[in-house]
Amino acid sequence: MSFRWRTVPMGDEVKFRSGGTPSKSEAKYWDGEIPWVSSGEMTQRRIYDTELHVTEEGAENGTRLVPENTVLVVVRGMSLAKEFRISLTGRPVTFNQDLKALQPSPKIDSGFLFYYLQSQSHAIRDSATDASHGTKKLESRVLETWPLLVPDLTEQYAIRNILSAYDDLIENNRRRIQLLEQAARLLYKEWFVHLRFPGHEHVKIKDGVPEGWEKKPFPDVVDFKEGPGLRNHQYRDQGIPFLNIRTFNDDEIDLSKTKCIDETEVASKYQHFLLDVDDHVVSSSGTLGRVVTIRKCHLPVMLNTSLIRMRPKGVMRKWFLKAYLKYGNFIDQATAMATGAAQLNYGPAHLKVMTVLMPNTQLIELFEEHVSSSYTQIKLLLDSNLQLAKARDLLLPRLMNGGIPL
Repeated sequence: MSFRWRTVPMGDEVKFRSGGTPSKSEAKYWDGEIPWVSSGEMTQRRIYDTELHVTEEGAENGTRLVPENTVLVVVRGMSLAKEFRISLTGRPVTFNQDLKALQPSPKIDSGFLFYYLQSQSHAIRDSATDASHGTKKLESRVLETWPLLVPDLTEQYAIRNILSAYDDLIENNRRRIQLLEQAARLLYKEWFVHLRFPGHEHVKIKDGVPEGWEKKPFPDVVDFKEGPGLRNHQYRDQGIPFLNIRTFNDDEIDLSKTKCIDETEVASKYQHFLLDVDDHVVSSSGTLGRVVTIRKCHLPVMLNTSLIRMRPKGVMRKWFLKAYLKYGNFIDQATAMATGAAQLNYGPAHLKVMTVLMPNTQLIELFEEHVSSSYTQIKLLLDSNLQLAKARDLLLPRLMNGGIPL
């Protein structure tokens, strides 16, 4: 560590700002253009948009507006049982009462502060205490007294620039993935929803269905399997990891947050729940419709409860199946059949009575040909992001302890 680096209580150089929630009964406060951040969005390292938005009037009543490049942290919620979430805003945002915004003094660069907190995240998480209703909280005094490393500004900028270069590449790859996904979505919608497929001018439509297309039972074209119930299982830190509904979003899996089952037990009891490359896994509880395609880097991995593995069979093809699961009427059917008061759930019993409108084989093969390069590119970009994140995370502690000359 450089002899010029000093350590101070974070509260000496950082002010902590509280957020809030504008009244939901006031329509004029909501559905505006300003993102409103909750702990759910704090799984993103950089926040550019959110599910809910407030108006300018809403931003002035019950919440707080902070500028781009503001560090946000979660100080209350069940996520603190597993992780300390830290994000950097990519645009002006507002935020709720479960978060704090950190306003550093001129001596502290906000980008450096973001990465420094990342390096301290496990220790800070372990400082969370129990709050009411079984949730977790970080007391203000914990953050205010937390030791903050203070290099001079030129070194802060150097550390920030090295690490942000990785995050910039990851963000650029994500944007490319979004464009590739959009192209596949638009093609699917154009051909199979709006029925403007190649040669549609010469195909007769009867009862809204093109000639040669057939409505098939879901089990005829998709091989599916639900994960086993492992809620009361003896989990391990080593072995075969299993997917958890909380560990993935669309095509992104964080296996570092999963538990494992002993390899010998998997071989004897759960072999048929192991996943293969290009298996599609969908959520069947909570937020319905998330789809993950398994890649080689994920293996070995197995299913868990609230997840269903999908494989094409018969005339179905793997990328047409993925597009159907994401952009077709699969989720509409699943949602309509799902049961549950607290949260919706569906399972194999519902899938057995679903149907799929299957185009003719030539059109399915043509779609597969058009999108296969896009989905292959998406897989490569996701793999690249995984490697970039690993390299960044290896550099982080070495930069923060002075192990790498600047």
